[in-house]
Amino acid sequence: MKLYLCSILILLVNHGSCDSSIHVGHRISLAIPLEYSAGFIGRAFLMDANQVEPNFRVALSAEAIKGKYSCSLEVFLGDVKVWNSGHYSQFYTSDVCVLKLTEDGDLQLKGPKERVGWRTGTSGQGVERLQILRTGNLVLVDVLNQIKWQSFNFPTDVMLWGQRLDVATRLTSFPRNSTSFYTFEIEHNKIALYLNSGKLKYSYWEFKPSKNRNITFVELGSKGLELFNDKYKKIAQIASRRIQPLRFLALGNKTGNLGLFFYSPNKEKFEASFQALNSTCDLPLACKPYGICTFSNACSCIRLLTKENDMNSDCNEGTPRQFCGGAQVEMLELNGVSSVLRDAPKRVNVSKTTCASLCLADCKCVAALYFSGEGATDFQECSLYRLVAGIKQVERGTGLSYMVKVPKGTRDNHSKPSVKKWVLIVVGVVDGLIILLVLGGLAYYLIQKRRKNLSGTDNNT
Repeated sequence: MKLYLCSILILLVNHGSCDSSIHVGHRISLAIPLEYSAGFIGRAFLMDANQVEPNFRVALSAEAIKGKYSCSLEVFLGDVKVWNSGHYSQFYTSDVCVLKLTEDGDLQLKGPKERVGWRTGTSGQGVERLQILRTGNLVLVDVLNQIKWQSFNFPTDVMLWGQRLDVATRLTSFPRNSTSFYTFEIEHNKIALYLNSGKLKYSYWEFKPSKNRNITFVELGSKGLELFNDKYKKIAQIASRRIQPLRFLALGNKTGNLGLFFYSPNKEKFEASFQALNSTCDLPLACKPYGICTFSNACSCIRLLTKENDMNSDCNEGTPRQFCGGAQVEMLELNGVSSVLRDAPKRVNVSKTTCASLCLADCKCVAALYFSGEGATDFQECSLYRLVAGIKQVERGTGLSYMVKVPKGTRDNHSKPSVKKWVLIVVGVVDGLIILLVLGGLAYYLIQKRRKNLSGTDNNT
């Protein structure tokens, strides 16, 4: 993939030097290639916050995305993009990408023929200039320096030092080439990470203040993410594990993990001082759908045994269409397997058979997780899923049973299915290969050592 970087001298802004503000009436244009070029990124840096490195900078950007060119306004901290006007809705254009702060104070992104693709909606509010603050907050202010619009009110996937997020706000991160997306949400009783797929929503990490105290807002401080109540009193904190001050919090678009980041002058890069999830298998999309994350942090497909006792070569990614309209289906039980996804619809105090029947009766249900406690914790719970994801291998004897809906005939109906053998084949296939390699290497080492000893004995004789 070719990457083209455009460094453009903006003569309209303070005679070509970057400044911390742009005044009304200014118009800045960025040329778009006539032909589509995959990987193209054109960027004109307009302003900076006049700080020591890493510095906040504002750029007008054009980027090649899925056969088209997007036009956006972006904020960078060093080389890290911390805000983007097109995060939720891209503005696609051709020929030219224009940033204009109109005479009546509306900041706009335009394409050919003055077509407006994005705007702040601040006309008639006395806006005098656009500037970048030392906090990284991009603001429109009037002559009295009163803020009329600010990027901090429109969070993307990054939260900067000093930024607040109120209850019911969230950060959102979009993985490439996926219909699913991640969210970090502020709720009254917790902060949580969610995997979203269509109208489905499952949590996979959460943090709650002690004593059931309610959250009003969160703020990123130098030492951690701080949680406050309605009296502006700090009630909890997720602390940084390094002494260096934090610069930002980020929701990763590849993994969905939440991290707190500081800048390392020695390495000249940002590093994580805290991560919500420290194990690969705790990530919601560590493996593809219908894949199992094993103890060795590798992915093993759920491959189904047919009546002919053949094993399919690919993951069987069942869809609701296959399980509706009178389709013949059954539940396949996997021992030693669980899901990291929570908040699925639940039924309590039901048997495993009833749990399986509930999923079979719902054509949109594709999997069920059954838990049965023992002794003093005699409790049964059935969770019904419409997404087969976030599956990981767990120790046996935990009382968990994961069941996947499959077409009938996947197993031999003339004999009792051996779940233990099936799980050993499917879930343990990757770990088994690793063990074989280790044992094989050990055997090779012992054989070679024995040969050397025998050779030494013959020479002495």
